[in-house]
This record gives sequence, structure tokens and C-alpha cells, in this order.
Amino acid sequence: MGIFNGLTINASGLALERLKLDTISSNIANVNTNQTQTTAAYQKKSILFSENLKNSREGTPATYGVKVTGIAADETEKLTYDPSNPAANAEGYVGQSNVDIADEMVAMLQAVRTYEANVSASEMNKTILKKALEISKG
Repeated sequence: MGIFNGLTINASGLALERLKLDTISSNIANVNTNQTQTTAAYQKKSILFSENLKNSREGTPATYGVKVTGIAADETEKLTYDPSNPAANAEGYVGQSNVDIADEMVAMLQAVRTYEANVSASEMNKTILKKALEISKG
């Protein structure tokens, strides 16, 4: 494990949380994007991620933070009865966005707090590296 691995892990966490916030913002912006005659209703998006493992010199897996593995759309259907709508199906139902604004706000708060925790950890990591340099000078 190198001396900059901590910063690499923090940077990957920061990038992940930024992407989560971008996705949440997109979900909130499309909360009222419903089905039309030519387009489907907006489907909530979420980020898929996993631990980023690489083999170390010793041959054992070492973590290098997180990596995004994809963006998934929630295909849960939300229908509203509106037979007068031109986009309604044969039964009179129209597809609506499946974004729940309350859930998105909770997810946004969680992403912001996780981002802040990563920033704090990154700052602490920099402080430790500075102290190590001071020790090596003296």
C-alpha cells in the first residue's frame, strides 16, 4: 500500500458521491415528466457501484476505493387513471414518473453528508502526509 492510496480512495468516493448527486438532481428535475403519445414516462435512475479491488505486489487484493458499475433505471410502473388524456392506454391509464421527491431528498442529504465525510477524511490524509514530511526533514 502506497502513501497516496488514502487520497486515491477519498477521490473515488468524492467522484461517486458527485455522480449520485447529479443523478438525484436529474430525478428531481424529471419528477413531472409523464407519458406522452410519443415518449414513455421518466424512470428513476440510481447508481450502481462496487469496491475497486486490484492485486497488490504481494498478490493479495487491495482496495482502491469504489468504482461505478452502471446506472440503473427503476422500471416500476406508476399509472394514473385519466381516460381523457391522448396518451392513455386502452384501459384509460397514463404512465407517470416513478420518482418520489421525498425519497430523492433523503438520498440527496445522504450523498451530501457522505461527500462531506470524504472531504474531511481527505483533509486528514493531507495533514498526516504533511506531518510525515516534517518528521523526515527534522
